[in-house]
Amino acid sequence: MLKISALYIYPIKSLGGIALDTAVLTDRGLQHDRRWMLIDADNRFLSQRENAQMALLKTALSDDGVVVSYTPDSSCVTIPFLPQSEEMLDVTVWDDTCRAQLVSNDMDEWFSEKLGLPSRLVYMPDDSLRQTDPRYTNEGNINSFSDAYPMLIIGQASLDDLNTRLPEALPMNRFRPNIVFTGGEAYSEDTMKHIHVNGIDMHGVKLCARCVMTTIDQDSAKKGREPLKTLAKYRLKNNKIYFGQNLVHANEGILNVGAAIRVLEVHEEERFFIKPVEII
Repeated sequence: MLKISALYIYPIKSLGGIALDTAVLTDRGLQHDRRWMLIDADNRFLSQRENAQMALLKTALSDDGVVVSYTPDSSCVTIPFLPQSEEMLDVTVWDDTCRAQLVSNDMDEWFSEKLGLPSRLVYMPDDSLRQTDPRYTNEGNINSFSDAYPMLIIGQASLDDLNTRLPEALPMNRFRPNIVFTGGEAYSEDTMKHIHVNGIDMHGVKLCARCVMTTIDQDSAKKGREPLKTLAKYRLKNNKIYFGQNLVHANEGILNVGAAIRVLEVHEEERFFIKPVEII
């Protein structure tokens, strides 16, 4: 039996994540997941891809908002759930442009100081409706500031298999999933086309192409070559390295650790990896 073993949200895009026992699934993903984002002077999103030190900013939830801690000096700030500013602007996430709300000047100054580069913090209000990638999803599916889809699912067996191939085992936080599950074979998430959890219908729409963020140690912000070097040996397809699958959902509800995952439909084998191909 497949069961949810971990749930994660990442309130501020590209900063540290939070493990939850229970999560509310909203119209655009798990509640608070990537509803905030740091942008540069051109209103474009900031990412660990270019700024690895963002990994040193950790997040937690409190009654008052999102608490962000900077690990090198243990300083922290609390971001209220609702922005203090009324100023709206257009921001860019990859090829998408959507409306966002500035949070406050104080937050901009704090993040700029910690990261050593001009940064502004923005929030996605409820009336900002950013569509998912139309090449793989239907009209009406929306997401927050995540790259292109509301959720990412990875099987624990997939990471376990990868770790047997690596010179040093890596934690799941390198891959930033929202849902982790136990049970099934390694990479069984590849084939999930329609799954059912706690009365919620979810659809696997695209394997997740991985980037250099997976090579950044989330505790030290140091970069390496793994896991991309090893994954390229058996998870390379069309010049992209895949690990995990992106999900969209048809309805809202509650997810919890321990909930059973029912697989109702699978993708055709020729479209997705089923088992890793050994490279001799």
